Amino acid sequence: MMNFIFGKLTLDALPHAWFTIGGTATITLGGIATALLLTKYKKWKWLWEKWLTSTDPKKIGIMYIIVASLMLFRGALDALMIWTQQAMSTGSSHGYLSPAHFQQIFTAHGDIMVFFVTMGFLFGLINFIVPLQIGARDLAFPFLNTLGFWLYVAGVVLINMFFVFGGDFAAAGWLSIAPLSELQFSPGIGVDYWIWSLQISGIGSLIGGINFIATIIKMRAPGMSLFKMPLFTWTSLCSMVLVVSVFPILAVTIALLNLDRFFGMHFFTSTAGGNPMMYTNLIWTWGHPEVYILILPGFGIFSEVVSTFSQKKLFSYSSQVAAAIGVTLLSMVVWMHHFFTMGAGADVNAFFGIMTMFIAVPTGVLVFNWLATMFRGKIVYSTPILWFLGFVATFTFGGMAGVLMSVPPADFQVHNSLFLVAHFHTMIIGGALFGIFAGLTYWFPKFTGFKLDEKLGIYSFWFWLIGFFVSFIPLYILGFMGATRRLDHYSSSTGWQPLFITSLIGFCIIAIGAGIQVLQVIVSIKNRKQNLDTTGDPWNGRTLEWATKSPPSFYNFAIIPEVKDRDAFWDIKQGSRVKDQGLMEKYEDIEMPKNTAMGIYVAGFLFVFGFAMVWHIIWLAIITLIGTIVCFIIRAFDDESEYVLPASEVAKIEEGRIHG
Repeated sequence: MMNFIFGKLTLDALPHAWFTIGGTATITLGGIATALLLTKYKKWKWLWEKWLTSTDPKKIGIMYIIVASLMLFRGALDALMIWTQQAMSTGSSHGYLSPAHFQQIFTAHGDIMVFFVTMGFLFGLINFIVPLQIGARDLAFPFLNTLGFWLYVAGVVLINMFFVFGGDFAAAGWLSIAPLSELQFSPGIGVDYWIWSLQISGIGSLIGGINFIATIIKMRAPGMSLFKMPLFTWTSLCSMVLVVSVFPILAVTIALLNLDRFFGMHFFTSTAGGNPMMYTNLIWTWGHPEVYILILPGFGIFSEVVSTFSQKKLFSYSSQVAAAIGVTLLSMVVWMHHFFTMGAGADVNAFFGIMTMFIAVPTGVLVFNWLATMFRGKIVYSTPILWFLGFVATFTFGGMAGVLMSVPPADFQVHNSLFLVAHFHTMIIGGALFGIFAGLTYWFPKFTGFKLDEKLGIYSFWFWLIGFFVSFIPLYILGFMGATRRLDHYSSSTGWQPLFITSLIGFCIIAIGAGIQVLQVIVSIKNRKQNLDTTGDPWNGRTLEWATKSPPSFYNFAIIPEVKDRDAFWDIKQGSRVKDQGLMEKYEDIEMPKNTAMGIYVAGFLFVFGFAMVWHIIWLAIITLIGTIVCFIIRAFDDESEYVLPASEVAKIEEGRIHG
């Protein structure tokens, strides 16, 4: 009877190790502190009605960014623990982590930073900016937008749930490669937490991708053809095309692994006809395009930043678009370079090696076009463009390492080494994370109505850039010296410890930069009256998001603008069309989506369903699955999901904006 009620969940699953006790205490105290603050300031109703149930993509975007920021701290803490262990664990000293715990931290760090930090930041920026850039009032499917966000949150909570119930996380690497992730080698529930946190959040990403594509294709302002779209919108579209193309592969792969673990099947086992290499092929068929899912929006951000701060049109817009499309297509045919050493043969390796080299061509076109845009421009060296210049330095360095590894014989030497780890981090931090920082700084006044403190922004940039090279150049060297990834102990005779210590020092420098970023936000809020954005256009921008006030109204545009140029807002500002866009036009009623809590309810049911599947509580899984279906049925029959904002109310709001 107890097995029926609780499944595999026993008292042994409660926190008992130092890290699970610490994690549970942190989660509990953080929750209590938040609840007390909301109660003290009587903000529960405000939080529920204005934020949690909102369908406004701008608010959803900000919530994505807040959650991703919290997870960035969580992932950075894992990185600190990894580097500290490697700096200490040599010779007779075995550091402070057991080998099993080290592998769990290694796995959690990769998953959190890819799925719940970078993806979260990018979905937040796309939510906020893309509708504004294309002159839309909302996304195509507002309910699916809020549902996608709450599924992401459910995944965030589930991947951290092992602190409270379980004690162990997956230790099979961030992609849980089979057969290491099979029951024979991972009999605990850590891999199951991995499966369901990624499956649930992945469904949210897939829903978001479909929503963004539909919005960009169908909801652009009059006159905005595809080849008049801003580059950030273009690269977001390319990224979302990859999402809807490859996330179903991830979903199926994880589902097959779950069938192996839950029902004793043998898709990826080494026995009973299973094929572990099939898992590797499937997971990397998703995994390498995922790299470009993360990087492509960063490329779009750099395009916006370089054009704005060079005070020029983008050089060769058409080739920029073609290059983004080229990267998107080629990203689908390079996955096998991740396992050149598997013995596929010279022909197969040669093809994927050539494709890997070839993808550098459109990427190089993008970089050279940005530099050509800056050439003879009136460059304003503000923080956003510093992040771009930092990207050029890091991405070029990492790109050369990537071209080296695209040569199969060279890859045989550095495969599974810290050289690969350094290359991957160079590309993702330099391409995606620096792009995110540039975008957050660039659009921060649009989010909040005031700019970030410039001096602190510059300080944080230099700490990040210097710390980055101090951290990862030693890893390139260690890779050449034979140090493998996932290494928790090594002989003192290798002489590697000074390099590992140097990497740890580099992390500390990065941490100072991150701390300055937090201070930058605090100081900027405190001094916001000195940095107010009263015009909606603090950077002399060129695209339509700068045509709105800061922060924008909940309906974005009182009058949908008509686009006649690629730099739509720049064209308006030249004076030739100010009258066309003026506020003397007649306002019309605006149809807007109502707030809804149904996304929270569906995500809540699926979260509990995932938890039940982890612990084999079958009755609970059935009930929550039924609850999910019932929520969708109720939503499908809801005919009151929208309301009309009268033209008179729009006029009143706009009048207040003009005179207020």
